[in-house]
Amino acid sequence: MNPSINRRKFIGTTLMAGMGMGLTSELAAFSTRFDIKNTKRVGIIGLDTSHSIAFTKAFNAADAAADLGGYKVVAAYPQGSSTIKSSVDRIPGYIKEIQALGVEIMDSIDSLLEKVDVILLETNDGRLHLEQALKVFKAGKPMFIDKPISASLAHAMAIFDAAKKYNQPTFSSSSLRYMENVIAVKNGKIGKVLAADAYSPATLEPTHPDLFWYGIHGVETLYAVMGTGCKTVQRTFNEDMEVVVGTWEDGRIGTFRGLRSGKTGYGGTAFGTEGITDLGPYGGYRPLLVEIVNFFESGKLPIDPQETIELFAFMEAASESRRKKGQAIAIADVMDKARKEANKITI
Repeated sequence: MNPSINRRKFIGTTLMAGMGMGLTSELAAFSTRFDIKNTKRVGIIGLDTSHSIAFTKAFNAADAAADLGGYKVVAAYPQGSSTIKSSVDRIPGYIKEIQALGVEIMDSIDSLLEKVDVILLETNDGRLHLEQALKVFKAGKPMFIDKPISASLAHAMAIFDAAKKYNQPTFSSSSLRYMENVIAVKNGKIGKVLAADAYSPATLEPTHPDLFWYGIHGVETLYAVMGTGCKTVQRTFNEDMEVVVGTWEDGRIGTFRGLRSGKTGYGGTAFGTEGITDLGPYGGYRPLLVEIVNFFESGKLPIDPQETIELFAFMEAASESRRKKGQAIAIADVMDKARKEANKITI
């Protein structure tokens, strides 16, 4: 592989339609290629999450080159959330840890962008992602956005709108999507998936809609095996646990169980035409990092943006269902409302 990005072609559009959000069911796949010639320098935005340290250790390890393509984290802008105490308190310690890994600390996103070729947007606070992502798009840098892509469905839509406007591909994902058994199910291990149940911790954070903060891991697992097409969402909530039931347009049913007490973990069960299988266990971050490197190398999106948009609509509909005492909420209505809000955002 040759080094430095001499040019990027960003071919195709992300027309996603359906359910009032101006997006098509087919991914006009950001089928981009970069001519990469030694563009191996990774920059991180946000040192308020343990992901920043874990990802840097993986990329900068002596044995990382084989499956992580020689990419190295060389610089980081530490500022993440300024209001979420659990995040703010981490930053000083994580600055020291990442410096010990050979990473230079920058005083702004603009100065970071001058030092690197690709970006990991790691800020824990999804409310900041649109503003931060716009700087990266305008600088012409490929970017992975860690979960949650935003703290609202409207902002998630606006981020993908901006990616299209500035011809810069981006994707967002929980590492749970890349559990070994989830991939096996997607590859046909149990035939067609007829139903699935997924679970994960679902810690609540007042600054984010309930499932956006941590329940997203289980929702991403659910969508990884069920795919798009959810029609209605209904939520039963209590302080210790919750269950969210999605009914797909073809009659399939998928559930998410959020855990807030007792033993917690990640996993689920998928039910198919040819078998039933567990979706766990969780295998760590490396499969996601390999997928990110493949994206940086090829420019091809591993996840249809429509799927990311819809799983955020699923979570927003769950919040609405809680407000309405467990009433079933139509995904289409949630999409329509968010699209109107997204169209008002300046990108």
